[in-house]
Amino acid sequence: MNTTRLLVAAIGLALLAPQAVAQAMDHSAMSMPMPQASTAKKQPAKKKAPAKPKAKSPDAMDHSQMQGMDHSGMDHSGMEGMDHSMHQQAPAPDQPTTPIPAITDADRAAAVPPHGGHDMMDNAIHGYALLNRLETWNDTPGRGVAWEGRGWIGTDLNRVWLRTEGERVSNHTESASAEVLYGHSVSPWWDVVAGVRHDFRPGDGQTFAAIGVQGLAPQKFEVEATAYLGQRGQVALRFETEYELLLTNRLILQPMVEVNAYGKDDRLRGISSGLSTAGAGLRLRYEFTRQFAPYIGVTREQAFGRTADFRREASGQRGDTRFVLGFRTWF
Repeated sequence: MNTTRLLVAAIGLALLAPQAVAQAMDHSAMSMPMPQASTAKKQPAKKKAPAKPKAKSPDAMDHSQMQGMDHSGMDHSGMEGMDHSMHQQAPAPDQPTTPIPAITDADRAAAVPPHGGHDMMDNAIHGYALLNRLETWNDTPGRGVAWEGRGWIGTDLNRVWLRTEGERVSNHTESASAEVLYGHSVSPWWDVVAGVRHDFRPGDGQTFAAIGVQGLAPQKFEVEATAYLGQRGQVALRFETEYELLLTNRLILQPMVEVNAYGKDDRLRGISSGLSTAGAGLRLRYEFTRQFAPYIGVTREQAFGRTADFRREASGQRGDTRFVLGFRTWF
């Protein structure tokens, strides 16, 4: 009897199993959960009229039907082996994408402009002459003329320098001297010079050996400092400095200071040992061109020590103030 009941139950389960599987498959695709199966007999549900769909924009995507979708049945095996390394940003290459060719001698030659067929000559010989002052004045002793000039010929490092200065009063040469010096550049702004100097006046001619320096000091002061050793053991020292103050591009104010000292008295030339004379000048010039510039100015020279006594005996005054008119030129 028990065996018969078990056989009937097995047959009933076999008949109900396909229907249960089909119902599970139908309800897995629906968003609404289904109630648990019951052995009670159910009344068939009344079908509702389908709602009228609302108008939607063509771009809008209806995701309401996707909320209840069962993605468990989707086959993701094809995506597991996908290589996502291509989505990562590739590192910057070490080498440029476009290879740069190596620079050749022809490329370097093409980058240099032609020089017109003239070879560069660093040690070429040049020359320069400057008449720094050629001026005149008219005071009590008489009309006078004074000059001061310099020039050189040579290369950038080695030059032969010429200097000359003097003055004439009432057609009489009061003083005149000339120097020939060899100059060697020891820095971009300074030269060492050595040579000879000859004084033509006052008195008889006298020759000196000369050595000194000249150049451009800080703040653009032009400086000349020269020591002299003359005949009969006479020693002299001369210092001169000038400065050019540009009021405009063409109007230039030039102050100047000059000092002379000697080691021994020389009555024939009207000089004494120690500080002999000091002079200062202020000249205002206008450069019509860079090569030609007339000027006006005032100068003052003062004698000291026994030199002042010698001058007082000769002319009755120890110093002299002059208003000068002249010009400056170079070529």
